[in-house]
Amino acid sequence: MGYQTILFDLDGTLTDPKLGITTAAATALAHFGIHEDPDNLTWMIGPPLQGAFQDHFGFPPEQAEEAVRQFRLYYNDRGWAENVPYPGIRQMLHRLQQSGKTLIVATSKPEATAVRVLKYFDMASYFDLICGAPPSPPEASKKACVIRNALARMNIASLKGVVMVGDRRHDIEGAHEVGIPAIGVLYGYGSFEELQCCGADAITETVQSLSTLLQ
Repeated sequence: MGYQTILFDLDGTLTDPKLGITTAAATALAHFGIHEDPDNLTWMIGPPLQGAFQDHFGFPPEQAEEAVRQFRLYYNDRGWAENVPYPGIRQMLHRLQQSGKTLIVATSKPEATAVRVLKYFDMASYFDLICGAPPSPPEASKKACVIRNALARMNIASLKGVVMVGDRRHDIEGAHEVGIPAIGVLYGYGSFEELQCCGADAITETVQSLSTLLQ
């Protein structure tokens, strides 16, 4: 399809973060007396955290900020290392890098954490840029803001040949807000219905089929 610049979401696209994120979320909720089974919190993988606490649990902004702080106390201590790279991801990234593609991570996760995760799993060297969310304001973690920031930092003015890859509607909608196509992956945490309803330009099931789309 002629993609030259490929932006990747991190959680649910490059790595499976279920254990770390759901346990961190359950720990944050328990701080407020809300007891949730971590297995019921997989929907929190992908969206910006503050908005998830506000929209789903009805937390006012200050309480949501504290929930995010509690989340990060656990996640920054151990949850970040409870990721698992999806099988075949490293091989795909190597092939794309060798073919001359520009590879970028665009994640709503704090940038320092994203760099830490990717270095830990020996994946950082595949990327020309790892772009995450700044510490503040919360709006800067929205996917469209992260994508715009990534493209600006790489001095990419033309959107021709640029594509976003992600597993949730936030990735698709953020890409479209910026004006680039988006590929949804089903091996992550978004359903076919979610990705279809938000207008994913392509939907693919496996890392192998994604690799074929991106070559």
